Amino acid sequence: MRKLVYYIAVTLDGRIAGPGGEYDFFPLGNEEQAAGYAERMNARYPEFLPTAGREMFGLADVPNRRCDTVVMGRGAYLPGLDAGMTSPYAHMRQYVVSRTLDVGIDPDVTVVPSDPLGLVRRLKQEDGGLDIWLCGGGRLAGELLPEIDELIIKSYPVVAGAGPSVFDGAFDPTLFTPTARETFDNGVLVTWCTAR
Repeated sequence: MRKLVYYIAVTLDGRIAGPGGEYDFFPLGNEEQAAGYAERMNARYPEFLPTAGREMFGLADVPNRRCDTVVMGRGAYLPGLDAGMTSPYAHMRQYVVSRTLDVGIDPDVTVVPSDPLGLVRRLKQEDGGLDIWLCGGGRLAGELLPEIDELIIKSYPVVAGAGPSVFDGAFDPTLFTPTARETFDNGVLVTWCTAR
């Protein structure tokens, strides 16, 4: 069965963006540190870069390694849309969970107005293919928590103070097992966890 993988950047206080959806405050370190971090993470997960980023880093023709489908909430989709990208992950099947977006926003993007749990359960049952990437946001992650099989949390050494939480939903303590951790020179700590 395909897995749902939540790969997300998080501040020390558990925020995935600022109150206006901004994410440019996440510290990347100096030029050398930022380049080393990007090189290692992009080599491991090239599909998690938007299509334009793949081209910029010379990864346009690199096959997806882990996931071939992305599920995201409206808030995760809007930064690309605001920059004129209606299909930010053209190298993947794209689903946006939103009650307000136009279902015909782009022929390569499927807008799902309801039942994200049903969507993910159907995608997991498909034969073949790679895993499914949960791109964000926090409310969607809270709804999909029962279906998340793996977390890849990139913890940045910054406190935001406000903004969307990595998980936002009902009180539901859910245990995960850390399987690996890696610290980068720019201060980012990446933790891999599996569902118990």
